[in-house]
Amino acid sequence: MWWPPWLAAWLAWAAGAGRPPPLCATVGLCPAPLGPNASRPEPGCCRPQRGAADLCSWPLSSDSLRDPFPIDVIQENYVRNVKNCIFSIVYPTPFKSRVRLVAVSKVVLENILDLDISVTGTPDFLQFVSGGKVILGSIPLAHRYGGHQFGSWAGQLGDGRAHLIGVYTNRHGERWELQLKGSGKTPYSRNGDGRAVLRSSVREFLCSEAMHYLGIPTSRAASLVVSDDDVWRDQFYNGNINKERGAIVLRLAKSWFRIGSLEILSHSGELDLQRRLLDFIIQEHFPSIAMNDSNRYLEFFSTVVSETANLIALWMSVGFAHGVCNTDNFSLLSITIDYGPFGFMDSYDPNFVPNTSDDERRYKIGNQANVGLFNLSKLLQALKPLLDPRQKQLASQILEGYGEHYHIRFTELFKTKLGLLGENEDDNYLIAFLLKLMEDTKADFTMTFRQLSEITEDQLKELHIPEEFWALQDLGKHKLFSDWVTMYLLRLNRNKGDSDTKRRTRMTTVNPRYILRNWMAESAVQKANLNDFSEVHLLQQILQHPFQRQQAAEKAGYSLRPPAWAKDLKVSCSS
Repeated sequence: MWWPPWLAAWLAWAAGAGRPPPLCATVGLCPAPLGPNASRPEPGCCRPQRGAADLCSWPLSSDSLRDPFPIDVIQENYVRNVKNCIFSIVYPTPFKSRVRLVAVSKVVLENILDLDISVTGTPDFLQFVSGGKVILGSIPLAHRYGGHQFGSWAGQLGDGRAHLIGVYTNRHGERWELQLKGSGKTPYSRNGDGRAVLRSSVREFLCSEAMHYLGIPTSRAASLVVSDDDVWRDQFYNGNINKERGAIVLRLAKSWFRIGSLEILSHSGELDLQRRLLDFIIQEHFPSIAMNDSNRYLEFFSTVVSETANLIALWMSVGFAHGVCNTDNFSLLSITIDYGPFGFMDSYDPNFVPNTSDDERRYKIGNQANVGLFNLSKLLQALKPLLDPRQKQLASQILEGYGEHYHIRFTELFKTKLGLLGENEDDNYLIAFLLKLMEDTKADFTMTFRQLSEITEDQLKELHIPEEFWALQDLGKHKLFSDWVTMYLLRLNRNKGDSDTKRRTRMTTVNPRYILRNWMAESAVQKANLNDFSEVHLLQQILQHPFQRQQAAEKAGYSLRPPAWAKDLKVSCSS
């Protein structure tokens, strides 16, 4: 059934008993205009400007996501099977205990959300980012989606502990969707409690920002709050249930739609709604595709295929394993979302699996490209009811080209990491040879490339590896290391117009010195559990400049060999 936007909004208001109160209700927030562009204020009315010092002059609205679609007709917040909608209206559940703001991203607040950092010191901001209050005029939503989890159709999933609290269009014209994670139950919570614990929230807050500064497309994190509410978790699914603290991350993305957003509609036979959602996504986020093009769904699929290949190649270039590459965690905009049991490789190992819940090692780092292909095949399966026979055939051909897209991008990235210019038929072999040596010697992935960026060609030629280049010393123990060095130096000599200084400068801008290793995140989490957030702040600062040598990072040992205890660290889907 189609519900007019004004009626859906009225029902949400009428059914909102127990919902968080609106911010600025007595002051008067700038009213959001009606219509599909509700996140864009009318000219002259609270135009977004840099440095808003309070939330009462800050236009936030969910109308642009509510107006185009039918809303869940059931307003009560209980777990159920939802049909014929994209979103359910559901309010966050405030924490019962004391809430503390423990970390913020100044860059996100000021450069994306047009807020002055001083706003973080206000009670309204704390209430807003902890789900205690909502912006007047913005109705919180939970998104309905499905997905294939570990290769099998899992049915309805959805935002089980997240609330989309509004859409903001900033002074640059960028449209951002704001979402609280860990903010309470929704109709999609299944058997969960709607909460997120501190350890997983610290990891998501740090990694989403770290990935951005590594140049990887990603969601962003604006704030982290922690409560004293008890949240019970069986972290490793071994029957050992422990008490942890609840936390909430305010995270942002241009869109939170994922492959599972289309899958659930296709599986449910809601093809008109699927077509409406797909047209909305194309119009909002794929401006190069003409809406009157009869092949627009084909163009959309082609773009997602190539951009997904690009994203996974970028993951591989920094040794990142997502951990849970289900279709409900794969963005249609090809950005990294839903940080859970992720991990950056220490020693190079194609079989590296950060997630101890992945018993079959389906999502090992060396299989991510194949999983990307599987996920795209499920996207195509969801799109097929909207395609004619000719388009289906063309879409299958597009999917067949995924492997080539990935291989080309992977090669480009690793050639850049090695400082290679131009083309040479032996480049693929040179890269593969190095990775094999790294695998055999268990050389550190990040520091091998970084130290190749810092060592001189003369030092390599003489096989004189200074002690500070510990990863290269490990690599040098391989009997074929000298053969690889000879090949590498010959290839570097073919770089036209290059010099050793230029090569090293170039390579240090693409090979990070610091990444969010699991042991670093764990150290920050352990301190945070004791209400010491100093390492969270330190890592946040360091990881904003991952390619630059930093005194504080060197003092903390972030470029040294990982400690022995790091090998025993485990992360899981329990968060």
